[in-house]
Parts: sequence; C-alpha cells; structure tokens
Amino acid sequence: MEVEIKTPMLPESVSEATLLSWKKQPGESVQRDELLIEIETEKIVLEVPASDSGVLKEALKSEGETIYEGDLLGVIDTDAAVSGEVEAESVEQPEAESTEDQTDATSEADDRHGPAVRRMAAEENIDLSKIKGTGKDERITKTDLVEQAQQKEPSPQKEPPKEVTQVSKPPQPEKPAEQASDDRGDRREPMSRIRRTIADRLLQAQHGAALLTTFNEVDLSEVIALRKKYRDEFENKHGAKLGFMSFFVKASVESLKSNPAVNAVIDGNDIVYHDYCDVGIAVSSPRGLVVPIIRNAEQKSFADIENQIRDFGERARTGSLGLNDLSGGTFTITNGGIFGSLVSTPIINPPQSAILGMHKIQERPIAHNGEVVIRPMMYLALTYDHRIIDGREAVTFLVGIKEALEDPSRLLLEL
Repeated sequence: MEVEIKTPMLPESVSEATLLSWKKQPGESVQRDELLIEIETEKIVLEVPASDSGVLKEALKSEGETIYEGDLLGVIDTDAAVSGEVEAESVEQPEAESTEDQTDATSEADDRHGPAVRRMAAEENIDLSKIKGTGKDERITKTDLVEQAQQKEPSPQKEPPKEVTQVSKPPQPEKPAEQASDDRGDRREPMSRIRRTIADRLLQAQHGAALLTTFNEVDLSEVIALRKKYRDEFENKHGAKLGFMSFFVKASVESLKSNPAVNAVIDGNDIVYHDYCDVGIAVSSPRGLVVPIIRNAEQKSFADIENQIRDFGERARTGSLGLNDLSGGTFTITNGGIFGSLVSTPIINPPQSAILGMHKIQERPIAHNGEVVIRPMMYLALTYDHRIIDGREAVTFLVGIKEALEDPSRLLLEL
C-alpha cells in the first residue's frame, strides 16, 4: 500500500514553509514515527515523522523548495519492507557463466533501489551491481552514487607531466604555487526562512517606526554582592542558578508599571496599553536570533524567571521552541554583553515600542561620594519608538531600571 506524506497543518498566520531537509532518501526504509522531514517556517522548525513503516518510494519536493499546507511531499510503500527482503535473497546467486545471465542478475539487483537512485545511476553511467550500498539491506543511496561518481573522475596525476612534453621550456615550480595562493572563491547559500524573517522584521522596524536610543549606566555592585551571598542557597532551594537576567526582568517590570507607554503599541490611530508584562528574552540559536516570551512576568518570582530562561536557552539550542513560545510579547530585553559588546543600539521587535539592551560588565573608575572608586559598570541602552514614547518617558524608564538595580531592595518592595 502506498501512503502519502503531506505538509502538516502550519501555525496560524504562516502561509508557506521551506522543506529544510529529507532525513531519508528514496529507496531507504523508514520506521513508523521516525523523523522523515524537517520543515522550516518563519519562526520554528517543524518535524514530520513517518506515519507508517516501509520504504520511501518517492520524494516529490526537493530540499529548499517552498511548500504549502497540504502539499504532497512524498510516498511511502508499506509493502516494500517485506518484498525488499525477498528480492534481496533472490539476487544472491552463484557467478553466472553467460553475459545474458549477468545482465538478468544486474537488472534484478537494480530493481531493489529507488527510482531516483536508478535514474541518477543511468545519468552517470554507473553499474549498480558493482556498488555496495550503505542503506538498510545494502540498498544504494544517492550519497553512494556521488562518491562513486567522484572516484570515476580522471586523476590529474595520470596526465603526462608538462616537463616531459615541453622540455624546451624551463621548469617554473613557483608559478603554480603563486596562482594557488591567489586563488579566491565565493560561496552562495540561500537565506534560511528564519533569517529572511529576521531581515524583514528589522527592516520593518527601521522603516515603520521613529527609532531613537537613550543611554545610561548602572553600578552592579549591589546585585553582584547579593548574588554572591545567596547564590548557593538559591540554587539548592529552587534548582536554578541566580543570574543577572532575572534582576533585569524584575527591574524592567517595575519600570514598565510606572511608564505604561513603554509597554504599549500603536494600532492604526489607537494606542493599546497592556496591563500585563510579556517580556521577550532575545536568545541566540543555531538558526538565528529568537525571542521567546516570559508571559505575565509581573507575576513571576526570581526562581520562575531563571527556570524559564534556562528552559528557553536549552530548547533554542535544540530547535524545539514552539510557536506559542515565540508569539506576542510587549517588551524585549537583549544581552549583547555575553558576546563582549560594550555598547550598542538594539532594534525594537515589531510591533513592540521599546527594547532594552544590556552590555558587558566592566570595572571602571567612577566618582562616588567625592572619591574615585572602581566599580563593575554596565551601559544600558533603550531603543524606543518616538511616535508613542516621549524622551521624558524613555529616560525616566531607564533611570527606574538603574535605581532598582543599584538598590535591589527596591525590587522586593516594588518601589
């Protein structure tokens, strides 16, 4: 029986996707629920498992091709898993004595492999009977054919040396070396769908908002001392490390309450104010920047925030963040300091109106109570949409974060 493989239901507001990779090639066996295809949408990567066991008969869509919900991607032959074994036994014959017998055996062996493999073998003039396949039951895959084709290419060592055919010219061993050293190449790779989405949203932010950035700096001496004092006790009780990000999330939430315009968005001719704080945390992943959301951050404890951030980081690395993790958000925090950035101007995440940029903690001399002292300082940057947030509100918001972090007891008292 032939079972169709179709594009699964795509997330809401996503109309198309990209077939990222086939995990099996035509002719290879698959097991029920085994990962078969990876599909990339503008936000997440979807995994398509095999619905039945059998052999992948056809792959109708290529890697990198745009696909839509319900598209036919391939076909699984559920009967081929059994018949393939019978055919494999039938080709194990003693050596044929005639050319006709050898041709029959070769034809039977070729039939074991998928149509794509047979087609590629014909194009490359490759004898399948002389290749030992690396697939299940020694079936030949496209990778086997590529390797065989490369081996067939004539080796440059077999050509007569130039010194023998052109004895009248003096040997110039240094010239090829110079040419090789000057050899430069370019690589062209298509942008992933996630990277294209990031690019589109950044351009949307630049062209669709009146962006302005204000800066301040914060002395993190008190936060560092608090973390050092309670770090072990916190980890033993809550099972999470006490990091800096939870302090910044809590400080941002308190400042958002005092400056609601920073937590609002423009919708046509209206301003929509949010009575909740869904804080996005920018996380670097192998496929690009993603911003999972801590929902109702105003209700979260330090431990809740730290555990959720750790979970986001782990799932971003494995590509298992869901669409719900990345949707929405009223305010975003990004930490370029983990990469060594001293100061930057972050770009807002539309349709949000502001983003807070954290940076590297660096010991610097500052004036404190009439004396020069060395303190762990961090530059803060707030990029905001000037259409909705005035300079006074932006500066007040950033000063609120500074005051909360320089005196963390204010966070406990919600001051």
